[in-house]
Amino acid sequence: MEVHGEIWTVKSLFVLPNEYVYWSLQIVMYPFLTGLIAGAFVLSSLYHVFGINELKNMARFSLVFSFALLCIAMTPLLLHLQQPFRGPEVLMTPHFTSAIAAFGIVFLTYFCIVASEIWFVYRKHIVDNALSLRKKAERTFVESFRHLVFSVLTLGSYDVSERALHQDERVIKALAGIGIPTACFLHGYAGFIFGSVKANALWMTPLMPVIFIMSAIVSGIGLCMLTYIIVMEIGKIRATAKRGPSFFPFSREEIRGVELQEVRITSRYLLFFLIFAISLELLDLVFRGYTAVKSWDILRSVIYEKDFRDIFVLQYGIGNLIPFILILLPGLSVRRAFVICCLVLFGVFMMRWNVVIGGQAFSLTFLGYMHYILPIWPHDVETFKEGVIGGILVFLAPFGIFYVLSKIFPVVSFKGGH
Repeated sequence: MEVHGEIWTVKSLFVLPNEYVYWSLQIVMYPFLTGLIAGAFVLSSLYHVFGINELKNMARFSLVFSFALLCIAMTPLLLHLQQPFRGPEVLMTPHFTSAIAAFGIVFLTYFCIVASEIWFVYRKHIVDNALSLRKKAERTFVESFRHLVFSVLTLGSYDVSERALHQDERVIKALAGIGIPTACFLHGYAGFIFGSVKANALWMTPLMPVIFIMSAIVSGIGLCMLTYIIVMEIGKIRATAKRGPSFFPFSREEIRGVELQEVRITSRYLLFFLIFAISLELLDLVFRGYTAVKSWDILRSVIYEKDFRDIFVLQYGIGNLIPFILILLPGLSVRRAFVICCLVLFGVFMMRWNVVIGGQAFSLTFLGYMHYILPIWPHDVETFKEGVIGGILVFLAPFGIFYVLSKIFPVVSFKGGH
């Protein structure tokens, strides 16, 4: 019988017979996705909690996108499990006896917080649409369906008076305030799981959860900016071609002005968190070299030799240094911001890759190495789930959910809302 991980593992030198690269691409995707969730929510909370009015429009956008990502958060784990139907047991029987089991409580709590915040943010929009559709004597099938959806989403609350909306704002601020540490804990626990594995010299560091959280915020902001640019560019194309309804009834010039302003403002916070993320990762690297524990010899050979390209060229060079320089250059344009976001996301993904895959690159004997061969073209279910196609599908799934949500909630707006 074939052992899980044997398909994509190549061994060299002195490796134990039962050692393989067990955690593959989907385990890389899992912390990557949860990081995007936390980062998107933190970006949204910068307006709701700290009152940064410049990020008002981006806050609504990133809040809905965070919920779309949240719906797919567990998919990589379910795809990786050999018994995926046992996965929901984590949510059905949550307890604090282990980090994995505690995930059930944290995940459900965070899911309820994000869903509740979206409801309060868009409650007036929901009620207005439900009432306007109800007044129509004759409705099409689509209008009837929309009326049903909005009527259910009101949850029986139709009070949109000034006093009620003011109470909504206070609830939103409270939910966002509670959600920030919850979001950080949701992703930080992934770093905690790696950092608490004492048998692995690369993962065992108290800085791991903090590094994960900071890079998560960077990736979340980068993905929200990237998606925002794509949505606004589609809006400009429709406004110019006048083919079908645009996302908002404004001219191409007005859309371009708002897009550039939002991108430049958000890029400042991206730069701020990027500096922290890079500093923490370099601090961890220097600390390991300075302490030079007995496992440092094998770690040094992995970091500076075996994985030099992945760590210093792809992660630090292309994923960190180049976008850092591009942000600092004056006159930030939308095209440059698009490139920056792509590079930042690539850098954070490589960080997750180097932690998960790089942490399994050496044997417990400290004398051998294991090389991971990523399945590109699937030839069975296992290589489909754990290969390139499985990873791409998991990454694209939140965009489909976000598209459906955008049909219900106005994710892009020039004004209005909380």
